[in-house]
Amino acid sequence: MEKRTIDPWKWGEYTNSVQAVEIKQAEGTLYCSGQVAIDADGQPSTADMRAQLIHTMQNLEHLISESGYECQGIVRLNVFTTSTQEFFTTCTDVYQNWVVKHGIKQATTLVEVKGLFAGLAIELEATVVK
Repeated sequence: MEKRTIDPWKWGEYTNSVQAVEIKQAEGTLYCSGQVAIDADGQPSTADMRAQLIHTMQNLEHLISESGYECQGIVRLNVFTTSTQEFFTTCTDVYQNWVVKHGIKQATTLVEVKGLFAGLAIELEATVVK
């Protein structure tokens, strides 16, 4: 697989994403449904947004791994939250560290929504290639 990231503006160097990702000769593409903080028994978390994000990332890692892919192959990561303000004040360090840990360079969209499944506060939707 060939991966090229495109970020034509200088300010892009200071973000945790890129403006576009081009993939050539991919071996496979995995389209993940939105992942949330639900345990193995299907019970949604009642924790705060930060703890939900950590749990959601663990669920996403598990799904990607079980599918035979790696988190480093994430090329698109959409974040849905019920409060962008809360996300920026309590979760950005967790999000940034996770992206860096896996060496991810992805296109990202952050969207504030009125509500998510089971009253949860955050959801991640990924596209992964290998």
